[in-house]
Formats: sequence, structure tokens, C-alpha cells
Amino acid sequence: MSSADSSMESNRVSEVCSELWCLSKSNRCITNSIPAAEGTLCQTHTIDKGWCYKRVCVPFGSRPEGVDGAWGPWTPWGDCSRSCGGGVSSSSRHCDSPRPTIGGKYCLGERRRHRSCNTDDCPPGSQDFREMQCSEFDSVPFRGKFYTWKTYRGGGVKACSLTCLAEGFNFYTERAAAVVDGTPCRPDTVDICVSGECKHVGCDRVLGSDLREDKCRVCGGDGSACETIEGVFSPALPGSGYEDVVWIPKGSVHIFIQYLNLSLSHLALKGDQESLLLEGLPGTPQPHRLPLAGTTFHLRQGPDQAQSLEALGPINASLIVMVLAQAELPALHYRFNAPIARDALPPYSWHYAPWTKCSAQCAGGSQVQVVECRNQLDSSAVAPHYCSAYSKLPKRQRACNTEPCPPDWVVGNWSRCSRSCDAGVRSRSVVCQRRVSAAEEKALDDSACPQPRPPVLEACQGPMCPPEWAALEWSECTPSCGPGLRHRVVLCKSADQRSTLPPGHCPPSAKPPTTMRCNLRRCPPARWVASEWGECSSQCGLGQQQRTVRCTSHTGQPSRECTEALRPSTMQQCEAKCDSVVPAGDGPEECKDVNKVAYCPLVLKFQFCSRAYFRQMCCKTCQGR
Repeated sequence: MSSADSSMESNRVSEVCSELWCLSKSNRCITNSIPAAEGTLCQTHTIDKGWCYKRVCVPFGSRPEGVDGAWGPWTPWGDCSRSCGGGVSSSSRHCDSPRPTIGGKYCLGERRRHRSCNTDDCPPGSQDFREMQCSEFDSVPFRGKFYTWKTYRGGGVKACSLTCLAEGFNFYTERAAAVVDGTPCRPDTVDICVSGECKHVGCDRVLGSDLREDKCRVCGGDGSACETIEGVFSPALPGSGYEDVVWIPKGSVHIFIQYLNLSLSHLALKGDQESLLLEGLPGTPQPHRLPLAGTTFHLRQGPDQAQSLEALGPINASLIVMVLAQAELPALHYRFNAPIARDALPPYSWHYAPWTKCSAQCAGGSQVQVVECRNQLDSSAVAPHYCSAYSKLPKRQRACNTEPCPPDWVVGNWSRCSRSCDAGVRSRSVVCQRRVSAAEEKALDDSACPQPRPPVLEACQGPMCPPEWAALEWSECTPSCGPGLRHRVVLCKSADQRSTLPPGHCPPSAKPPTTMRCNLRRCPPARWVASEWGECSSQCGLGQQQRTVRCTSHTGQPSRECTEALRPSTMQQCEAKCDSVVPAGDGPEECKDVNKVAYCPLVLKFQFCSRAYFRQMCCKTCQGR
């Protein structure tokens, strides 16, 4: 293995905590960009022996403290499981704010909560909700065959499982482990199934409510909407055929009919249209369910062998109880609660239209039933204003095609082009997903989706780019200290930067600046500069000599910023050595200024003492006497 390969391998080992590399059967290093599991041994340039923790290689043996989990926010309430009759909506939260790590405690409390929704009664004639769920399996083969499924009403099954009976066949089976939330647990009960468990609801169909029906089956009522009718009937003329016992009006509830000590095989029920709805009852002791007049009558046998016929009601049609008069028949006991006031049937009423086509082919679509106003006589549709707006039924919606969708690519929208002009590149997200439900999508490996994978990148072409300014590098700051300027050259270039164009081709307002103020450092202060001392004013003895003193900047230019107190002197005393032989007439007593000469100080000032004439005329001044 070459040194380059060895270096690459060592880098991959050090990065194992962030990206795990494996050796394939063909001896090639491959990765799926997933980090190694926490606790995997690792090694870096600074850690000789370590293990992975949170995608980072830490010294072996170090173990950060555990983090207890905390609940995240509740999700919005989901769709109602039923469009009428009392459905259930749920909301969930996750223990991920933060997640428990390294032995931390998991969150305490409920992860999912439920609430009641769409609690209004379903319109008359609506299909039973559990029956509807069984019928959805009519198009699903069972052991290679298709059946028409009905609700199994027998015992020995779980209350909240969907157990269906194959119509025309002597078998039933569990088609789903749990019914849809909001399905009644049992007939003639308001308790409903939630997540496969039977939950208590009040008569208002609200989870956890303690509201109860009164004797009139009015939720939270005071019993004033009905009256109890009760009596005992004994046939007067044996052998005279069927004899009317009692008329039970439409809307009656809690109906109870019982023969004392004997069966109900001589009982008959007649409807408003003078037709027998029920004639004779089975004498077998096992319970029977008899759907009749919009409710379900139950045939039961008590401990004393007396049979009774009971219905919770309300009935949607009036009934007449009849008995076949025979000598040996004992008395018949009846009891029911009849409504005190009954409204007449209006000529027009709201009805549900057929279900619409399912909105999705898989993963849970929805079907809608709109409400239309119909004539009660011929069921024809009429304009909505014929029906009362106060009694209008709510629009119904139900789930359909709930099976998960096959895996497929979920492609996002293309991003903007990387360049606003000329050629560029744009990207999009491409993820393999499987839609499980309308609110849940599961990410899968790319191999699970149809191949090839849609492209993630593609070239894009914008309009031709206009010329633009191109600035060269800045020059050095001039001067090297104090306030100065930098300079640079700004050219008008073509979009591909290959050609230099006249400045007029580029927008003047967008031209970058060509100069920039700068200040690298403070300049040294101005200082006094003195010249060399001039000649001594006297060639013999004491005299004076002068020099020039100027204030100059660090560049040598004249300046006015020098401190006057530090200015050097411009004149000093000097002494010249005299010759040992003094010529006649040049004695000390003869060295004097000629009185009539008034410019001797000027002679000294302008250094004219070196000249013989002025030295003679101003001898005393030039010798500093």
C-alpha cells in the first residue's frame, strides 16, 4: 500500500465516529455515510485509544453524565375518525426535548391523548359504522377468495377487534386487530373503542364525560319529555285470533314486553301500515337480536325461565303489540316510555348524497357525503331553501384506501440556479419514502424505490451576463505613516473575464472605488535640525560663531510643529588662538571701534570680521571686547 493510501486509511479510521467505512469483498473502502455506534473504538492524532460518543472520538473510559428525557410539544390535533356519531381525534408528543441518553430517565406521562369530535347523530338510514368497516374487506381476498362481510354479533370475541362474518358461510374471522377509533364497543352502548381498547364516554359522546341519559333517552335531561306507560294484559276471549294489546307510539324508548313464566311464541307486532312485522318468536332459550323499527329488540330469558322482549329505542315507527288469544295464556306485562310531544314529518328534509370517489389511491384518502334537500314524497332533490337551515345535517367524511402506498421517490422543487446569468447548476431533494397514512411517511433506503433514482443536480442556463467591473489588488499605503491613500486599477471586463472593454460598457454607479484612505501608523514628531557652527567672528581671542536651526518633519520638509522650548541655540561664544608676535601698531591699546562706525554689530552678525577692513574698523567688536 502506498503512503497516500496509508494516509487515507488513517484519516478514515480517525473519522469513524462521524462516518463509518467498511472493507468490501473486493477490498475497496465503502461507506453509507452513517456514523459508527457509540462505544466503537477509535483513534486520532491526539487520542491514542478512544471510543465514539456523539459522533466524536473521546478518550477511552470517559463517560459523560446521562441526560434525562423531556417531552416535546404536542402535535396538532389529527383528523376526526368519524364524520358523525362520535369520532376520536388524537395528538401525540415525543420524548425528544432532549432524548434520554447514556442511561437517562425516559419521560413520564401519556405520549398520546384523545378527544371526542363530530359527536352529532348520523342521519337516519346511515350504515352501521362497524358494518361499514367489514364491507371494506369485500374487495380484499381472504385465502384466495372474495366474500361479502357482515358484522359478527356473537360472543367470544374482543369488543374492539373487527370480527366479521362471511355472508352465506358458516364462519367468521378477525379482519383487523382493532376497529376504527370511535366505533361503539357493543350494541346499545355509547362507550367507544380507542386504540383497540373500550373507553367510557358520556351520553354526549365525549370521552370521560359523566353525562347520563334520562328515562326518555335525552342526554342530561330531566325525564319530562316522556311518560311511562305500563300495564298487564289478559286475553278476554280465548280462540278469537290475534288481539291488540297496546299501541306503542313512534319515538318510544325502553320498551319491555314479558309473558309471565312462558315463552313469547304467541306474540306479534304490527306496524302503522297494518302489516305484521313480527309473528311468533323462537322458543329457544339463547339470546336473539331482532332489528325492527329502527332499533334492535333483544329476546332474553330470565332466571325464572320467563322470556322477555326488550328494546332500548327510540323506534322510528309506531308498533301495535298483539297476542294470539288462547285459554292457557297467562297475563302479558308491558312497559315503555312514550314521548309527550311528537312533531309531524315535514314535506322537505335533508338527506345525504352518495359518497364521492376516494381522494387517494392508498395511504388513507377521504370520501365526502354532501347534504341535499329532498322532497319527502318522491325523494327528489329540490333547492336548498325548501329545507330548514337549522336542521341541516353536517357534511360527512370518511377514510378510504387506508393501505400503505408502495415505495416511491419524493422529489422536491428545484432550487434557484447557482448563477443568475449564463450557465449554472441547480439542485433538489430526492428521498425514497413510503406513505403509510395521510399524516405519516416512512423514509426507506434508495434500493427500495424504482430505479434509476431521479437526478439531484442539473445544469441551468440564464440570460447572457452583462459586463462587470473587475478590481485589481490595492497598492501599498502611501505615505508609510500617517494619513495616506491606497490605489487600485478598476477595469470593465466581459462576463467571462476574458476581454477588457471601454469603461462606458459598465454601469458607472456600480464601479468600485479606485482610492481608499489608509493609516498604517503614526508618523514620528517634527524635530529641530541645526547646521554646523560657522567660523568664529574673531581670528584672535574671543569671538562668536553662529548656525542655522530649522523645524523639519520626518520627511525633511519645513514644519511648524516643533516645541519652541526645545529649540537649540543659534549663537555661541568662541575663542581664536592669537599669534605670539604682535605687529607695531596692533597692540591691545589700539584695538577699538571707530566711533563714527555704527554698523559694527552688523559686521559681527553677518560674519564680516574675517575681512581685514571690517576687522580694523570694528576691532573691539570683532574681538568680543
